[in-house]
Amino acid sequence: MRISLLIYLVINSVILFSQKEYKIAAVGFYNLENLFDTLDTPDVRDTEFTPDGGKVWNGTKYEEKLGNLAYVISTMGKEKAAAGISVLGVSEVENVTVLEDLIEQPAIKDMEFGIVHYDSPDERGIDVGLLYRKNHFEVLNSKSYYVDLFGETQDTNYTRDVLLVSGLLDKEEMHFIVGHWPSRSGGEKRSEPGRVMAAEVCRSIVDSLYTVDPNAKIVVMGDLNDNPNNISITEHLKAAYKQKELRYKDLFNPMGELYRKGLGSNAWRDSWSLFDQTVISKPLLENKNNGYKFFKAQIHAEQFLKQPIGQYKGYPYRTFVGNAYQGGYSDHFPVYVYLIKET
Repeated sequence: MRISLLIYLVINSVILFSQKEYKIAAVGFYNLENLFDTLDTPDVRDTEFTPDGGKVWNGTKYEEKLGNLAYVISTMGKEKAAAGISVLGVSEVENVTVLEDLIEQPAIKDMEFGIVHYDSPDERGIDVGLLYRKNHFEVLNSKSYYVDLFGETQDTNYTRDVLLVSGLLDKEEMHFIVGHWPSRSGGEKRSEPGRVMAAEVCRSIVDSLYTVDPNAKIVVMGDLNDNPNNISITEHLKAAYKQKELRYKDLFNPMGELYRKGLGSNAWRDSWSLFDQTVISKPLLENKNNGYKFFKAQIHAEQFLKQPIGQYKGYPYRTFVGNAYQGGYSDHFPVYVYLIKET
């Protein structure tokens, strides 16, 4: 047993630390929790995030929020990827301007991020987007996909679009799908059909990519507002979290094992959920494919990201609790996967 353990440690040490032979890239997702500018935008429910709104959202708070988020991003993935995060999906951003302001923050300005963003029809005016290191990833194509939701009266209920970005990660073709699925507002079961619809849009994109290339390397990421064992993910996205259960063209959800261990990315009423997920296509697991392969999934739950005291001690350290300004980061922890390849 001791000999086997020693061999395991030696092998993993070679993989992790022999940078001459291996390269590790970090790809992740972060819900930025209401990254709004301070302007009152017509036809968008953003009044509370203005100087005259309930949160008295002003330039000082906005700049502090940007600085806080930038610092978090600067620390992501560095445990194993020396260069830090290469590609980062984001959600709860009001517009492209807030992302432009974010990537100019001193903590990450030198990381030289590019932006992919489309405006969504969401009534709150929040969108998803993709940040990418220009010297790590080259964007070839991008597209925004509408999620068609209907209420009981057949009136349109708008939500966030799904974003697809295809390009070259260190000259290797890779596809990133970013989503922020409908919330559980009104109850988990009552709101479930919306998340099922969003899952089916994501699955349709995956199937389209597989039609073009059966060996497509795909990462589906986002705040899915469901856990890895919910049907939106297992049955409609077709993502399993046991590799031996994967069928042809299924996706692998490495977050499932973390969830099984009781870990989460957001908390509510003393219960942890793992809504923030990174799901990968089967070719990222197979040795027959050259280039990047999946190595490990991780929740970025560093101590500084946790509420230090009080009723919510240990929860994600957020910007507001109600209208009370906390000066934190987000109500979600970031998540990411490590991809590894021989050099």
